[in-house]
Amino acid sequence: MIDKQHIIDRFISYVTIDTESDPNSDTTPSTEKQWELAHKLTKELIAIGMKDVSIDNNAYIMATLPSNVDYDVPTIGFVSHFDTSPDFTGKNVKPRVIENYDGKDIALNAEENIILSPSYFEDLLLYVGQTLIVTDGTTLLGADDKAGIAEIVSAMEYLINNPDIKHGEIKVGFTPDEEIGRGAHKFDVEKFGADWAYTMDGSQIGELEYENFNAAEAKIKVKGKIVHPGYAKGKMVNSMYYATEFINTLPRLETPEHTEGYEGFFHLYSIEGKVEETNLRYIIRDHDKDKFEARKALMEKIVVDLNTKFEAEIFDIEIKDQYYNMKEKVEPVKHIVDIAEEAMKSLGITPLIKPIRGGTDGSQLSYMGLPCPNIFAGGHNFHGRYEYVPVESMQKAVEVICKIAELTALKNDEQ
Repeated sequence: MIDKQHIIDRFISYVTIDTESDPNSDTTPSTEKQWELAHKLTKELIAIGMKDVSIDNNAYIMATLPSNVDYDVPTIGFVSHFDTSPDFTGKNVKPRVIENYDGKDIALNAEENIILSPSYFEDLLLYVGQTLIVTDGTTLLGADDKAGIAEIVSAMEYLINNPDIKHGEIKVGFTPDEEIGRGAHKFDVEKFGADWAYTMDGSQIGELEYENFNAAEAKIKVKGKIVHPGYAKGKMVNSMYYATEFINTLPRLETPEHTEGYEGFFHLYSIEGKVEETNLRYIIRDHDKDKFEARKALMEKIVVDLNTKFEAEIFDIEIKDQYYNMKEKVEPVKHIVDIAEEAMKSLGITPLIKPIRGGTDGSQLSYMGLPCPNIFAGGHNFHGRYEYVPVESMQKAVEVICKIAELTALKNDEQ
C-alpha cells in the first residue's frame, strides 16, 4: 500500500495552490494561476520517472509509463483535472489533517461557528477511525480533483518502484477547466494514444460510473427601462421583476435540492440584475436524451410565451450544449467497466455502480473516441467549505489504479 504520509504530503502540496477556473474567461486555461500547478505536475512526473512528459500551450499535461511485459496489451489511461470550482473560493486553502476520526462534530472554524457534522453529512460516519483532511471552513478543499491527481501520480510512482507488478503501456493526462465544462475541449485524444481510459474524479470509495447527465447552459437576458422612480408610472420596466416571472414559470421542484438518481433538473446558479437589465444563468441536466431536449425546448417556449404575454421582446435566451451521457459510448466496450469492477472487488471494495449526477472530462472524451468511465477519488461535499477526503480512500484509489493495470496485462497474457 502507498505510504499514508506520502500521499497526504503530495495532496496538500496540490491543494494549497489556487487553481480556480473562470467561466467568463475565453482563454485556456481560463485562469493564469492554473499554470503554477500545471508546471509543478510536469516536473513531478519527470522526477518519478515517467516518459514522454509534455505540457502544451493550453496546459494539458500528458505522460507515459512504458509497458514492462513482452506481449501486446491495450494501452490504458488515467485522467484527472487540476482546476477547482468557481462555486467557492480556492484561495489560501488551509487543509487540516484529523487522525482517527471519532464520529463527532468537527469544528472547521470555531470563530465563525462553522461545523462539519455527521448529523447533516451522514457519510462522515463511514469513516470513523480513519484519517480525514478537511478545510478551515473558509475555502473549498480541492479534493475535486486534486485527490485524483495525487492518486494517479502516486500509482505511477508505485508501479515504477515495483516492477514485479506487470502492466502494459499506461498514459496519464491532467486537464485544466473541467469545472467550467471545458476540460476536454482541447484534449488531444490521438496524441494521448490510449485504447480507453478512466477519470479518477468520483466521490465516495467504491463509486464506478459510466452514465452521466446530458448537460447544457442557458443564458437568459431580461431587458428593462430605467426612469427616475419619482416619475416612473407607466414608463419604467424593471427587468428584475420580469426575471422572477421566468424563474417562477419553471417547475419549482425540478431543481437540484429536490431531485436524485436519474431525475433531471434546472439549476439557477447566477443572477445579476439592475432595472435596465437582468441576466440569469442556468444549467440544464438530464440523463435521458429526450427529456434533456424537452427541458431545453421548455425554456425556449417560456421565453416566447412571456414575450407574447407582455407584448414586448423583453426576454432573450441562448442555450449551449456542454456534454452528453457517456453511456452510449461506453456500453459497446463494457469490458472496461468490468475490469474496474473486478479490480475493486479483488481489493475488498464494494463497487457502487450508479449514474453520475454531474459530468466529468470522461463524458466528453468518450464522444471524442476515448471511452472513459469514472472511478472514485474519495472526496465528499465538493465545491464548498464542507469538503473533505478520507486518506484511506485515496490509498485505495491508488491500489485500484495499479490493479486495473495489472488485470489488463494479465487478461491479455491469458490470450
